[in-house]
Amino acid sequence: MAKYDLTAQDPATRTLDSVTGISKKGLPSGTVGVLGALVIGISTCAPAYTLTSAVGPAASEVGYQTPAIFLMGFIPMLLVALGYRALNSAMPDSGTSFTWASRAFGPWVGWMAGWGLIAATVLVLSNLAGIAVEFLFQSISIVAGDPAIADLAANRFINIAVCLGFMALATFISYRGMTSTKIFQYITVIFQMIVLVWFVIAMFIGAADPANPEGRMPELSWFNPLEVDSFSAFAAGIAVSIFVYWGWDTVLTMGEETKPSKGRLSTESRAAMILVAILVVLYVGTAAATVGYAGLGDGPTGLGNPDIAENVFAALAHPVMGPAAILLSLAILVSAMASINSTAISPARTLLAMSHYRALPQSIKRIHPKYKSPYVALLWSSIVASVFYAVMRFISEDVLWDTITALGMMVCFYYGITALASPWYFRKTAPREGLGAVLSKIVLPAIGGILLLVVFVQTTIDSMDPSFGSGSNIGGIGLVGIIGVVVLGLGVLLMLIQSRVSPEFFRGNVLAKADATNDTSAVELFDDGLGN
Repeated sequence: MAKYDLTAQDPATRTLDSVTGISKKGLPSGTVGVLGALVIGISTCAPAYTLTSAVGPAASEVGYQTPAIFLMGFIPMLLVALGYRALNSAMPDSGTSFTWASRAFGPWVGWMAGWGLIAATVLVLSNLAGIAVEFLFQSISIVAGDPAIADLAANRFINIAVCLGFMALATFISYRGMTSTKIFQYITVIFQMIVLVWFVIAMFIGAADPANPEGRMPELSWFNPLEVDSFSAFAAGIAVSIFVYWGWDTVLTMGEETKPSKGRLSTESRAAMILVAILVVLYVGTAAATVGYAGLGDGPTGLGNPDIAENVFAALAHPVMGPAAILLSLAILVSAMASINSTAISPARTLLAMSHYRALPQSIKRIHPKYKSPYVALLWSSIVASVFYAVMRFISEDVLWDTITALGMMVCFYYGITALASPWYFRKTAPREGLGAVLSKIVLPAIGGILLLVVFVQTTIDSMDPSFGSGSNIGGIGLVGIIGVVVLGLGVLLMLIQSRVSPEFFRGNVLAKADATNDTSAVELFDDGLGN
């Protein structure tokens, strides 16, 4: 096999001959522990932001079964998490989905898995910035006592300008490296979690208040997914619920930067499993409280009101918390801000890995000499997300709702591929390790991956309907469907171009296809420090 210098611009990493495994990329090691990774993971998932964006679209699809759909969304996430954990233990790499799918299925599938991750994060970065803008003006209006200030967020030019400011600030914080990112996340996560728990408890109390005509205490049927009217509604609801859990895998992209673990699980794997458990309890509980308090009517705070669907908590803040509503507005604002910052970690490190392995131009893999951050990849992520948001703000009146639904489709796509990489990669070795390994590495990840890809296909078909999502459409075709097809089509086009410009990756000469039977080199290269 030909000799390739993967790190010509990074003297900290040696040249590897006959490359069959992963190698380090110049990121600083040992800087993040379990708690730090958990905090960054919570910040990426951004519970306060996520729920205000997702409860409305989910309720519009499945009504009182919103808690059930959030619970069902957790099941494929748990199954996928098992596959992620196994793959990360065998091949800890910042490229995650891209690297693992490339090793299991070859370079072409791996490239598209990486593209799906990047596309999803670009979509959510734009959505995060949009939510931050709305809650910034709402917070100012509450403090100033002038409701007209909140209406400034509806001005497209003001909205876009402030959004770009948020993106620039978050990019600067991430640019300064993981340590400064971690400190920023500790502060924002503690604040938003305290306020969110307070808000949920207040909604449960309000749901039982006889003075609230819409209030209903949760019923067991709300947690029964079989009560959902149709499979299309179920699939659309799952796509939204997948969005609320999405982001936990950012923890695994820090595998090259976390501290060594003394137990069986790596530091990042332990943090990821704890994170998923926290999220399911918080999300299902919040969904039940919100549906119970607000109901499904079309009044000012009803979840059937399309005017509040993409930002439910903005409408519920004052009715639920009274004078303390400012705290919820600030919690969602800092949640969105912190998530912009931490979410940028994932695409930046995926872009870094793809560039490192010659699947993208070499200029993207540059590491800042002082801050040790992949600053070129960060800048590209921020610029593309900013341009996408600005364009979408002019195309769609309900840009936040449409991007959330399209994001769910992209997540199902690349999570599904990654989950299926586990059973294929471990198909020969897991049976020799016993029943537990067969279940955790093959059977359960396969079920999760198939479920997500089925949801992806069904949602893609349904999203072509002009009434899908917010109802925005172009030429009679649903905007969500257009976003999904264009984004994936653009990925295919860029892949074909890159395959002509730099064919060695696509020939399997850089990151070779392998399985666990003949791929002990991956762990050895990492442990022996050949990439240092």
